[in-house]
This record gives sequence, C-alpha cells and structure tokens, in this order.
Amino acid sequence: MNTPPEHSLVLRQEYRVETLHEPVSHYTDAVRWGNILFVSGVSPLDQESRVVSADVTVQAEKVFENMAAVLAAAGARFEDVLKVTVFVTDVADRVAINAVRKRWFGAVRPASTLVGIAAFTIPGMKLEIEAVVGLRG
Repeated sequence: MNTPPEHSLVLRQEYRVETLHEPVSHYTDAVRWGNILFVSGVSPLDQESRVVSADVTVQAEKVFENMAAVLAAAGARFEDVLKVTVFVTDVADRVAINAVRKRWFGAVRPASTLVGIAAFTIPGMKLEIEAVVGLRG
C-alpha cells in the first residue's frame, strides 16, 4: 500500500456519517480537500440500507435529509453547495424531485447536471445525488 505524501494528509479529510447506511462499496460519504467537499452519491436509503419508498418524492426527501447530515458533518449547509449531479432512472421524475430540491435549497441555485441511467446498485432506487461544496474555513 502506498502512503500518501504528508502534505495531502493535511489537506484531505474523509467524512463517514454514522447515522447513514453503510457504504455499498469502497467509499466514504464525503472527502474534503482544502476548502472543497466532494459528497458521494446520496441515496434514498434508511440506516439499514432499505429504499424508503417506491414514491420518487419520498425518495427525494430522504436523499436531501441524508445530504443535510453529510453537509452538517463538514460544517456546511445547502447554501454552500456549488454543484449537484442528479442521477435518475426516469428523467420525467425531474419535476417531482425539483419541487423537493427547492424546499431544501431555498433561493440558492447550484450548478446542476441531470443524468438518466438504466439502474442503480440497489433495486428500487429512483435517484441519487452527488455534490461539490465550497467550505468556509
């Protein structure tokens, strides 16, 4: 195993939020590099890794609730989010997801990309959102 250079250990910090489900692969919930936070894809899963509902609106609420926990762990808020990438199995769900998204972000408008995909690792998931966040300190 390679040891990272000493300077990268100072700049890099991993966040694992204990109230969220266990990662399904080799990743962590977020990684900070300097004043940038990279949030891994946030899923509509409860702590036991179960999809919370078949309803995309309920799934979106859970995604943003889970994202709020990741942001809080790093001392950030939704107003600090610079960009999101939204992955969906049905792009027609965008309207329902955006209604939920607006409640969580308020007047803040991050840069955004919508990507339609065939399926997720966990059956029943309809969306997943990753984010890039600017940290204030």
